[in-house]
Amino acid sequence: MTRPDTSGPAARPVKAAVFGTGSWGTAFGMVLADAGCQVTLWGRRQEVADAINTTRTNPDYFPGTRLPESVRATTDPAEAARDADFTVLAVPSQTLRGNLAAWVPDLAADTVLVSLMKGIELGSAKRMSEVVQEVAGVPESRVAVVTGPNLAKEIVARMPAAAVVACRDEAVAQRLQAACHTPYFRPYTNTDVVGCELGGAVKNVIGLAVGIADGMGLGDNAKGSLITRGLAETTRLGLAMGADPLTFSGLAGLGDLVATCSSPLSRNHTFGTNLGRGMTLQETIAVTKQTAEGVKSCESVLDLARRHGVDMPITETVVDIVHEGKPPMVALKELMSRAAKPERR
Repeated sequence: MTRPDTSGPAARPVKAAVFGTGSWGTAFGMVLADAGCQVTLWGRRQEVADAINTTRTNPDYFPGTRLPESVRATTDPAEAARDADFTVLAVPSQTLRGNLAAWVPDLAADTVLVSLMKGIELGSAKRMSEVVQEVAGVPESRVAVVTGPNLAKEIVARMPAAAVVACRDEAVAQRLQAACHTPYFRPYTNTDVVGCELGGAVKNVIGLAVGIADGMGLGDNAKGSLITRGLAETTRLGLAMGADPLTFSGLAGLGDLVATCSSPLSRNHTFGTNLGRGMTLQETIAVTKQTAEGVKSCESVLDLARRHGVDMPITETVVDIVHEGKPPMVALKELMSRAAKPERR
């Protein structure tokens, strides 16, 4: 029997473009590189790109963390996107539409667009994958989502973490899973994109609520109650939108919710804590160095819930506190005085 010829050129490494040099974009770029990909980070600021290329560190977010040699950076979107098998989008959710519209002409023909964003678009109430499909003109089979309990500071320290890679096309999800699977980062696949995105977006809102309660010193019973009832709100919305209810008991639902509501590394929890301690919205924004997605997405999540006729009282309370200026103690009394009802409604 003739042995197959294995002397030909080796397959090229998987190429990934990561648009966004913030904390999670940088961290996920490191994960991709550790998994064997060639990674190009795109950022707006030349000094950040130069620092990454010369010192192997991102001075704005992780100055003490050395990035793999297979990570490089550029301010040229065409250079970043060239021949990328995966194009990872890691910008604030409310800026996605405008940014992506500018990048579309540079995207590789068959690239898979990967959303790291956990938000709902203001005005349209669209999920991030829906915005990607609309702006890039691609089918849902070419859009994937990475979500789960993934605090960036722990990821760059290569501490153990798990995540969900969601795509309607399971084969595409499996390709992305292989591209980001490392000894410390364990991705699972899921085809329920709707549920995975809702879990990631709503947990930021509940994280704000728990942070407010912590800032007010309301105790662990209140925290446990908010987490549990917040998960119930998320599940109700998901069911109304056709999601699989099992998704919300997994990493994209409960896992991400617990991490966000319990960690001081969570931007949304920290933002809420400052509000609960008596800081004004503008004072809290001033001391917050990174985007807390729930601050804007709480309004779009509530909009989405109302469009589907879903009651989300915790989300409504967060909107009242953050955007309507309602004092947290007044909002708490109103939330606690709602009519009693069965738990599973």
